[in-house]
Amino acid sequence: MGKDQHVLKHENGWQVKGAGNKKAAKLFDTQKEAAQFAKKRAIDEDSEVIIHGRDGRIRAKDSYGKDPFPPKG
Repeated sequence: MGKDQHVLKHENGWQVKGAGNKKAAKLFDTQKEAAQFAKKRAIDEDSEVIIHGRDGRIRAKDSYGKDPFPPKG
């Protein structure tokens, strides 16, 4: 499983950072663009996307990894 991808506010727009990384992987003008990029990375790395609001609090999470406990039915 790869690093979770965080979408965070940046002084110049929005950034995508891998969990634990000090530097942004890429900067974007909009949160939507950043989230799309983060989703592609998360799919490639079987990880999660964590979207933070302007205040830094988590707004949403999406998992793109292999679910060890898939739903039954």
